[in-house]
Parts: sequence; structure tokens; C-alpha cells
Amino acid sequence: MSSLLSGIINEARNAAGGVRDFATGLVSPTLRIGVTGLSRSGKTVFISALVHALLHGGKLPLFTALTRGRINRVYLEPQPDYDVPRFDYETHVEALTGDDRHWPQSTSRLSQLRLTIEYEASGLVARNLQGSKLHVDIIDYPGEWLLDLPLMNQSYTEWSAATLAASEREPRKSLAKDWLAHLKSHDPAAPADEAAVQKAAKLFTAYLASCRADDVSLSILPPGRFLMPGDLAGSPLLTFAPLAIDPEQKAADGSLHALMERRYDAYVSRVVEPFFYNHFARLDRQIVLVDVLSALNAGAEAVKDLKSALTDVLGCFRQGANSWASAVFGRRADRILFAATKADLLHHSSHDRLENVLALIVEDARKRAEFAGARIDVAAIAAVRATREATVKQGGETLDCIAGIPIKGEELAGETFDGKAEAAIFPGDLPDDPHAAIDGSLEGELKFVRFRPPLIPAQGAAAANATFPHIRLDRTLEFLVGDRLA
Repeated sequence: MSSLLSGIINEARNAAGGVRDFATGLVSPTLRIGVTGLSRSGKTVFISALVHALLHGGKLPLFTALTRGRINRVYLEPQPDYDVPRFDYETHVEALTGDDRHWPQSTSRLSQLRLTIEYEASGLVARNLQGSKLHVDIIDYPGEWLLDLPLMNQSYTEWSAATLAASEREPRKSLAKDWLAHLKSHDPAAPADEAAVQKAAKLFTAYLASCRADDVSLSILPPGRFLMPGDLAGSPLLTFAPLAIDPEQKAADGSLHALMERRYDAYVSRVVEPFFYNHFARLDRQIVLVDVLSALNAGAEAVKDLKSALTDVLGCFRQGANSWASAVFGRRADRILFAATKADLLHHSSHDRLENVLALIVEDARKRAEFAGARIDVAAIAAVRATREATVKQGGETLDCIAGIPIKGEELAGETFDGKAEAAIFPGDLPDDPHAAIDGSLEGELKFVRFRPPLIPAQGAAAANATFPHIRLDRTLEFLVGDRLA
């Protein structure tokens, strides 16, 4: 099937889905919010904390509808889409609040949760038209999948060339040695050899994984399912790798080049495109969680890679203001929030600085999105705040520190923590000028350990109104949902 015909069919499917969503929304207004972020950015914790705060009346002073007493009831509803797994909210909250409280497992697949908000609309017309009830469908998916979307506009040859060019620059170059050595031993025009393909895919995947390690923290690592295969593990759809090929040379039948190209094309058509048209293109709002601190600590190349990744991400959205036409023929993401997570690892004096760093990283992409009519915002958040603030005097100097219980096995300055005792840590400061933060000068300067979730009552009378402490979760809710509750 030609790429043109495939595109026409996919757009028709998207329009059909838009008509269906529009008809459903006339009866039951629904807001579809996508939540994504690269591995370890905190997606699972964010969704769990957001839902928990709404269900239990959390302290959300900037969430206007709640503070003005216009929210009457919030509750979970049965899964609306039969072909999408339900986000396991209850299990994740149990992990955060149980006797052996710990952070829940990371997102590895698409999932969904429907939350319904019954509220008092602020105007008579709104009350009559909307029925004062809003379904909020939260769509959770790995950010690695999002970074696959540009592949829809790249041929196998173009993707191979771009991937190989990137591997020639440090720190990727040192990490790619084994894969590149294997690559040089094979002629793309030679007959296809399944064993060689399997080994190439294995070495290429290992290279991608090493690029994601904490001390490197690179972001642009497609294909995303190579690192998060889910039920595709071992499938031919994940058994290919780039080749050094002449862009003018067509793949000969039966060649290694032809086999790799065929599997790449199948990956795009059977994995990437269905995700885009069935799920991604139906989103109304989007929050992208970003682990800015890890990139800053890894150095200039990690920050540069993160900036490129977020620019690519924003380029994939159907951005702009929505109208009745877009509601019928394909929704647009009219609000996109980029959130720098783990703000609780810094003293509050650095929270605005962290926000400014992220704003600088997404500056170019933000301007293009706003030109298209979408609202873009940035925030420094912690959906669950695991630390409190403290001061420590050292050598006649007073340091602004954070305090909490480090996870067992965490190490800092030669000390290994036992997971029980509280510790006060000076994490370092972000500079006032965000440009000074992204130039690589902070590499290794920030000191982070992972803390256990905070202790809140899980059972008994106190548990009924117990919610997680947070940083700017209320501002996040106001941006994503507030206008729809007016």
C-alpha cells in the first residue's frame, strides 16, 4: 500500500473517530488528557496523586472550582474503551501508602482511567448545555512511544542515516562501539541472515538502553518499543536495526537491507500509526512530564538531547484552538503543559529557577505551538512531595536543605542509607540565569538521592481526608481542567 493511500485511510479513520467522539460528547461532555514523559519522569505517581487529590478533597488552593465550592462530587467510572487496559489506580495508591510504602512501577504500556466531576457551572447557559458533569479520561502512555511519531515521516534510509550520524557524537559514540563494530561486519546488499539481524537488534537495543542510563540521560532513543516492548518482546516488529546504506541504493530482493527495511516499515504501520490515530490524535489536552534535573546533572549533551526531543514531541501534536469542525473531524491539543518533575528534590528557592530552565529548553517549540493557537505552559511540580525543608549549619554557613527518608541502598558522599532514618541533604542550587544551567556547568554538581514516599494514613478515620503533600499540583489541575468547569 502506498504511503499516500495509507495516509488517506488513516485520516479517514481519524475523522470517523472524531465524529463518534463528537456525538458522544453532546450527551456526556468528555475531556481526554494525555499524560506522558520519558522513563522515570513520574507518570504513574502523577496520575495516582492527581486522582487521589480529587477523590479525597486535597489541598488545592489554585484549583478554582474546588476552592469556590462548585465541585459537588468526584468519582471513578467504569473503563470507557474496551480495548485499552485500565490504569491500576488502587494498586498504585496502595504502594504509596502501605506499610512498606514505595514508588509504584513505571508506565510500560497504554492505560486509561475515567474520572467524573459533578459541579455547579458558573452560568445558566453552561448549566443547561453541559449538565454540570464532565468526564475526564486520563490516557497514560510511555514517552518513548511519543518519540516514535516522527518515524511516520521518515523512511528506513533516512532513519538509519540520522541514527548513525547521532552515534558518531559523544557520549553516544563510546556507548555504540559494540553495535557499530557488528554493523561494519555486514554488507547491506548481502543475503538476509536472520541470526545477523537478531544480533544487530540485540546490540542496538543495548546501545539505546545505555544511552538512557542515569549518568548519560539522553532522550532521543527511537524506536521506543525497543526499550519498552511490552507484549511485542521477541516479535519481528522489534527485530531490526539501522544500516549504513547509500541513500540512492534501492534494497535488492532477499538482501539484508530489504529485510531490515521491511521490518521497519511494518513497525511504523502496525505499531506507530495505530497509536497515533487511535489514541494520540484524539487527545484534547496533554501534559508532558520532564526529568530536567537528571539532564542537568548529566551535562550539556543530555540537555541538548532533551531540548531536541521536546521540540520533536511538540511537532507531533495536532495543535491549535478547537472548534466544532475540529471536534468532528479530528481534535486538536489546545492546551499543553510541560512539567519539570521532582521539584521536591530542591529547596523551594530553586523551584522557579527549575521552571525557568524548562521554559528555556522548550522556548522555540513553544513559540510555534502558540502561533498555531494552542496554550502552552511550564511548571515545576512534585505530584507527591517526599521531602520537607530544613536548614543545616556547616562551617559557619547556613545551608538550605531538604529532609526525608532516603530509599534503602541509596548512597551519597560515602554514606549508604538504610531506608528508615531521616536525612537532611543539601542538593545544590540552580543559578538565577537559566542559560547558565543548560551550558553543562552543573554536570555532577547537583546531589540527589531517591526518597521514600511520605507517610500518610492509609486506614482509619484519619485516612478519609488524608492526601499527599505536593508542589503545584493545583496549578496543574487549573491549567488542564479549570476552564472546562467554569
